[in-house]
Amino acid sequence: MKYLLLKHYRGAPAPTNDVPMDRWTPEEVDAHMRFMHDFSARLEETGEFVDAQALAPEGTWVRSDGEGLPPVTDGPFAETKDLIAGWYVIDVESWDRAVELAAELSDAPGAGGKPLGEWLEVRPFYGVPATITE
Repeated sequence: MKYLLLKHYRGAPAPTNDVPMDRWTPEEVDAHMRFMHDFSARLEETGEFVDAQALAPEGTWVRSDGEGLPPVTDGPFAETKDLIAGWYVIDVESWDRAVELAAELSDAPGAGGKPLGEWLEVRPFYGVPATITE
């Protein structure tokens, strides 16, 4: 079954290591990115990796307004660029495995090399059949 592991900038309870990434040292950022790369590589080896992306902070709202150019706005509401940091899409055999991987990802190193303890949103894909074969 496929699940989305959604990483948030805001909108979830505060992580235990709540120092924003823009205040980390270059070494702390490198350690975090190394962890993320290694996590992805392990999921690739087990066949559980589908996709992972980090999102840039830039973004805008666009909607159709009939004819002509669509309106574009930068607010006034909270936007995904303020909330969503990135995601993993995983293909695992059970909900328990998805939760286990989310907990592991939650402990990515942050400021001071300490685990972030960040909250991740775990959501199954709607109507997508499992693709793992026995």
